[in-house]
Amino acid sequence: MQNWIFDLRSRSFVLLAILFLIVLVLVYFQISEGFDQFVISFVAENTGNPTLDALMQLITESGDIFYLLGFGVITLIVKKTRRIGITLMILIVLSTLLTGYIKCGVDRERPTLEYEGVSFPVEISRDTFALFCEGGYNASFPSGHAARSIVFGIVLAYVLSQRFPRGCYLLFTYPVLVSLSRIYVLEHYPMDVIGGAILGIMLTGVLAHKTKLYKVFDSSKT
Repeated sequence: MQNWIFDLRSRSFVLLAILFLIVLVLVYFQISEGFDQFVISFVAENTGNPTLDALMQLITESGDIFYLLGFGVITLIVKKTRRIGITLMILIVLSTLLTGYIKCGVDRERPTLEYEGVSFPVEISRDTFALFCEGGYNASFPSGHAARSIVFGIVLAYVLSQRFPRGCYLLFTYPVLVSLSRIYVLEHYPMDVIGGAILGIMLTGVLAHKTKLYKVFDSSKT
């Protein structure tokens, strides 16, 4: 897990930045539109399983900014996990704001297909925040849920990597499920969640390095 934390001058950051720009170009110039429309149409035609519909809503709502911030506040209060809390809080807020402003710049509409599965008991969250930018709420690229969930997964996996060197990778199941759920509830296209995930990895690597997240291992030895 050590390679998941890096600085701005690292090869990892440069490669991720290039990869994000490639995805951005594919979306902005609608090169990936055929792929996205094919996937989202397939998903729309295969919804309607009550158990799966409810599960997907539960997963997608867990990626809402307020729930993840709540977890960050708890870790911030506890002295032993304060550095984890600081890192999570900064990353969750930053990833939400950054994805919001990129959405405004790209201005890609969310999927317009009508959801025909089992009705959800509450409205599906979008939580796009971009001050002084009109229309961002209905824009879809990149996915804020995907970015926040990968932030959450990487930080917790990194913190647990010494105690559970192999098991910690199971935490990456969470961002994968959140990303899939955003497509399932017809709020995002596949390229939206891919872009959000890349952005989240990039932000986490740099910010966790800046907040010296690796020092949590020093405190666990004392």
